Amino acid sequence: MFGVSRYGWSAGQMAALLVLSLLAVLAGWTQWVDIFTIAWRDEEASHILLVPLIVAWLVWVRRVRFRRSPPRFSWVGPALIAAGWVLAWVSFRTAFQAGWHGGAVLMLVGAVASVVGVQVLANFAPAVLLMAMLIPVPGRLRLMIAGPLQTASAEVTRVVLEAMGQWVERSGNLLVINDQAVAVHEACNGMRMVFALVLVSYAFAFTVPLRNSVRLAILLLSPVAALICNVIRLTPTVLLYGYAEESTADMFHDISGWAMLPIAFLMLMGITRLLRWAMVPTYRFTLAHQMTEHRA
Repeated sequence: MFGVSRYGWSAGQMAALLVLSLLAVLAGWTQWVDIFTIAWRDEEASHILLVPLIVAWLVWVRRVRFRRSPPRFSWVGPALIAAGWVLAWVSFRTAFQAGWHGGAVLMLVGAVASVVGVQVLANFAPAVLLMAMLIPVPGRLRLMIAGPLQTASAEVTRVVLEAMGQWVERSGNLLVINDQAVAVHEACNGMRMVFALVLVSYAFAFTVPLRNSVRLAILLLSPVAALICNVIRLTPTVLLYGYAEESTADMFHDISGWAMLPIAFLMLMGITRLLRWAMVPTYRFTLAHQMTEHRA
């Protein structure tokens, strides 16, 4: 992973971190199995599969921060473990699924905090906070987000298709093209990508050394980016459902969903370049400062 002695870690601390983390996972094994079963089977929760990769990436790009605060035991860790266990137990008794899952995540964070201490967690706050995205979104909240997103996507897609010379009629989330009715929630459910695009925006914001104001703007605009990407995906999808075989449209729908992730990343890169062109302060450090800090 990285040179442990170089970053102030001993072999014993690494072993303790591994053992306590495994014990925390075993203590919430049922919850973890349920979390990743939902992520694997439910397309609208598939973004959870990306969370561990992005958490690991955010830790890696900040690995130099281990030098500033070597790991040390903290009583905050056991307190978080106890709080996570209580949250999971109470949530199980009250059938509160998000709390039940969240208790397992909190126990894992507590196990890590027990070894590394609070200061290390603070230095890696973006990665720690992102672990909340491991909790599957409750159905009611998903409906609150998906409904307006689908309606907006349907209307914008209708405008784009009509600008392309297509006659399209919209009724709610239903688009009619070439006498073929295409339901937006079936053709391209925006909810399936909104959280994935939020993850991409989050990873970009905390990978590039941006000013905090720019990071906040990117995070706040991530739902807009999700809407734009959804329309980019939905426009050709509706055309295919209207003029091609259904199997072809289905295949394009499945492939285009993952293609939106690199498109969203390029979109964010373009926004930062546009800000720099407009002479808006964007980066926290100069490139020379970053290289000096990395060599330190």
